[in-house]
Amino acid sequence: MMQTTSKIGVQILLEALLFHGVEDLVFSPGSRNAPLVIGLVGSGKFRSVCIHDERSAAFYAMGMALMSGKPVPVLCTSGSALLNYAPAVAEAYYQRIPFLVISADRPLEWIDRGDGQTIRQNGVYTNYIDYQVSFPAEAKTDEMQVLYKEGIQNAMNFAHYGPVHINMPFEEPLYELAAYKPFNFPIQRVERAIQQVDTDHYATFATLWSSLKKKMILVGQLTPNAEISAALRLFLSDPETIILTENTSNVQLDSTIPCIDRAVAVFDNENMDFMPEGLIVIGGAVISKKIKSFLRKSNLKQVWKVGHDFPEMDTYGRLDQSFVMPPELFLSSFREFLEFKNPDSPGSFGSLWKNIFAHSEKMHFEFLARTPYSDLKVTEHVLHNLPENSMLHLGNSSVARYAQLFNLHKSLYYQCNRGTSGIDGSVSTAVGAAAKLGDKIHTLVVGDVSFFYDSNALWNNYLTDNLRIVMIHNGGGGIFEIIPGPDSSEFRDDYFVAQHNFSAEHLCKSFHVDYLCAQNETELQTALEELYKPSSNGRPKLLEVNTRDSNNAEILKQYFRAMKLN
Repeated sequence: MMQTTSKIGVQILLEALLFHGVEDLVFSPGSRNAPLVIGLVGSGKFRSVCIHDERSAAFYAMGMALMSGKPVPVLCTSGSALLNYAPAVAEAYYQRIPFLVISADRPLEWIDRGDGQTIRQNGVYTNYIDYQVSFPAEAKTDEMQVLYKEGIQNAMNFAHYGPVHINMPFEEPLYELAAYKPFNFPIQRVERAIQQVDTDHYATFATLWSSLKKKMILVGQLTPNAEISAALRLFLSDPETIILTENTSNVQLDSTIPCIDRAVAVFDNENMDFMPEGLIVIGGAVISKKIKSFLRKSNLKQVWKVGHDFPEMDTYGRLDQSFVMPPELFLSSFREFLEFKNPDSPGSFGSLWKNIFAHSEKMHFEFLARTPYSDLKVTEHVLHNLPENSMLHLGNSSVARYAQLFNLHKSLYYQCNRGTSGIDGSVSTAVGAAAKLGDKIHTLVVGDVSFFYDSNALWNNYLTDNLRIVMIHNGGGGIFEIIPGPDSSEFRDDYFVAQHNFSAEHLCKSFHVDYLCAQNETELQTALEELYKPSSNGRPKLLEVNTRDSNNAEILKQYFRAMKLN
């Protein structure tokens, strides 16, 4: 008979994880979590990895979950270890990623009594968690086993849609074995509810929507979804409706308005001709600060939010209605109650936006043709050289914003940690995603500060040769040279941009990652060709692109000035 941990709670956990389709586990080393290692890894039922840095481990697991759509548990010892999971927990919460933290703990009676690696673990993620359960004791009695079964079962049902936390106390001995026996307790997968909208209500909403002359559908961050794209396509024939998307929307449709920032830069922000009366919002985070600012000062008459996530979130200060249902279901059902005018109506709201986008497109290519070596020019080269049907991971701050100025590459899957928009896990997320989806090339484009901040992602025995990293090194936080405010402060260089002269070369050598570098446009093109050749040792490659001597902020300002209508 198979030997396993003697901790009955872990045996119950094992059955629940298997029922809910968990395939991967990400551990960080410790001692108090020994029963979890023995019981779960020892079962041979999962692909398991061990990553030392808990912050990196959590983002690594999140990257895997993004690719699989399934929760990937991260498991740690007691004490400060689980506090290091917090940035990834918050990101998973706001990005709505399946996520599961399982922490080992000291028995309750030892909390706040000076025992080593003992903190108050119950409720540490309270503000950024969908469900949490902290068990008061080991599952030795029938009553405690019922409590474990119910708590773990509830947690697993929530874990398919966002982060949950299971806190498990273990008494010593921690390494004791026992014969495995299945509990066979009833497990039920609970799907989340869908709001029902009847025919009369759809008709009422259609009458209200049709009374508006200028309408916009704004699409935030999404994973690729053919059904959503198909539903949005139904609205492209309406001359009074315009659809705005971003690369991270992963909506592969012609005739939408992508590259929002350069389109909005064409007209005066006070010009009410471009302001919608009605707005439908779907998807997650929107990167464009320009469109947020524009819509927040608008005279919107109707704002509807569609989707399961954060139905109460009023991003534009005028939320009228939330539909808690899949966007593709709402859009396709709603369309049946609408009648559109001639799609070629001259002077319509749709034509107005399409004309300014066409202008921005023309000026975009004209400006790039004369742009010197800079962050903007580097972004153009990097995006142009990406392999077909690959994954593109974007670092936050300036990298994500530069990427939105370029048209969607339809064969790519765009990913960016826009839940909290932090820099703390960009590299680790890409590393985990590449490990999980090994049949595609993954390219991470990241700034130097983001890369160095998360460089422990390379301290990892599981790096794969399908990952390529392009680190754009402009000598600090380039975003603070772009946004208004820091550029006028005497503390800009030291405390906002936080300038530095460090290189990734020796880091790469330490972690056995192939290193390439480029100092100018000619070297960049040669390095990009070399980047996608096989690595020397079956691990990733990194290309460091130096733009520190370029006038990046001024070039970007000139770019936006070039978009303006004369």
